[in-house]
Amino acid sequence: MAICSTPATPVVLALCAACLFALGIQFTRMGLRYTDPRTGTLISIGTATLLYWVVSPWWLERHYWLSPAIALFAAIGLFRPFLSSNLSMAGTQYLGATISSTLASTSPLFGVALGVLLLGEYLGLDIALGTAAIVAGVVVLSWRGGVSRAWPWWALLLPVGAALLRSVAQAFAKLGMESLPSPYFVGLVGYSVSFLVAVGDHQRRGGALRILLDRGCGWLVLTGLSYGFAILSLNSALNCGRLSVVAPIVACSPLFTLLLGVSLFRERAVTRRVVLAVLLVVPGVVLISMSP
Repeated sequence: MAICSTPATPVVLALCAACLFALGIQFTRMGLRYTDPRTGTLISIGTATLLYWVVSPWWLERHYWLSPAIALFAAIGLFRPFLSSNLSMAGTQYLGATISSTLASTSPLFGVALGVLLLGEYLGLDIALGTAAIVAGVVVLSWRGGVSRAWPWWALLLPVGAALLRSVAQAFAKLGMESLPSPYFVGLVGYSVSFLVAVGDHQRRGGALRILLDRGCGWLVLTGLSYGFAILSLNSALNCGRLSVVAPIVACSPLFTLLLGVSLFRERAVTRRVVLAVLLVVPGVVLISMSP
């Protein structure tokens, strides 16, 4: 899986991951018309886990299991995607979609900070300005007027916590791949652990492990495939490049979500807010991609 051929490779892979995450969100919206979020999460995580195990005869090597990095990869599975998704949904429940998604857009700030503090990466002016532009663009996309403020102050920690966990997962993946450079194995271990956590939670809540093969299940299988490939692309980008470069670009996924909604899913028309977000995000990505 030696794909780190050019300096632009991490940027391209991060953009692919952002687009695949956005596609997964659209598939999730379609699937949740037919089932509840908890069952939907179980189906999507299970599908991604199965995807990684299906290709294991070709990509998995026995000595991977002896690497100390497996502890970091397993830790990722404890909180991404299961815990981070639940924090995000709880934040939306308490705060509403506007405030929750706006606070979640702080994710690239955590990613850049962890890259500098934990991994010793260099923070140049281009990355700082590019990250700020991307965060501003995502905030513009997320914000809506007329927001109610009848919520407890601690609820603000829910979407911020989800954003922090996603960034910590990226940092752990980057750190682990310094000793075991296998983007595939990161996803295999992480998803396997996360699936066990999801199954345990489903049973603890009294849910029966009975999946109906209906239209909703099909959409959620597509969700799992999209997220599975997105994580592989994200891990490959982290394996090739710096966390402080990859994290802000992956955070562009809300823009791709909206553009896919306009072009493929016929959700809404292009507005001035969308145009402004594009004018902020695109230069931000260009600035980051030009960093030395």
